[in-house]
Amino acid sequence: MPASVRSASTLVLLVRHAVTPTTGTVLPGRAGGLHLSDEGRRQADVLARRLAAVPRIVAVYSSPLERARETAAAIARARGLAVRVERGLLECDFGAWTGASLRRLARKREWAAVQRHPSGFRFPGGESFVEMQARIADAVRRLVAVHSGRAIVAVSHADPIKALLAHVLGTPLDLFQRLVVAPASISAVAFRREGATVLTVNSMDGGLAALAGR
Repeated sequence: MPASVRSASTLVLLVRHAVTPTTGTVLPGRAGGLHLSDEGRRQADVLARRLAAVPRIVAVYSSPLERARETAAAIARARGLAVRVERGLLECDFGAWTGASLRRLARKREWAAVQRHPSGFRFPGGESFVEMQARIADAVRRLVAVHSGRAIVAVSHADPIKALLAHVLGTPLDLFQRLVVAPASISAVAFRREGATVLTVNSMDGGLAALAGR
């Protein structure tokens, strides 16, 4: 479609929070009290500088959890904006698995379902992946309606961001684990009346060099 007949796009910059002392070793879920590490604070400052290149950001939204709000605060401060908390951006509710080590969880029989058939899995005492995907998709839909034609930042967590990207791409939820959303990464989606377009996924400071450890 020629650019001249496209409707105005609303740019949503999906940011995964920066690292904490337990990133990659523990499944913190919605437990409170987990803050960014020194490296995480450095990453948040780098995110703020990277996003300075986007001229029309009008709002910065965040999951209620501390690690997300602290990441969002660095971005918002650089723009002279306040952080707006949006519960739809929350981490998945991992229920009884909250706070467990990832190494121990990987030995569970149910771990295979989490990786290969997430659409049929519900965390014991917690949320299902289907519910998580519907929740973040609804939240982003509302934010797009409020900020039509502008750009916003939404700071969330790995699984919700991956689930939203899968939703936008029309990818089955059972394949969403094939996406990688690293800490302090940026993924971008343009929403128009004609539909949504994924512009970038998992953009990291350091470019291709940052992929070496994946």
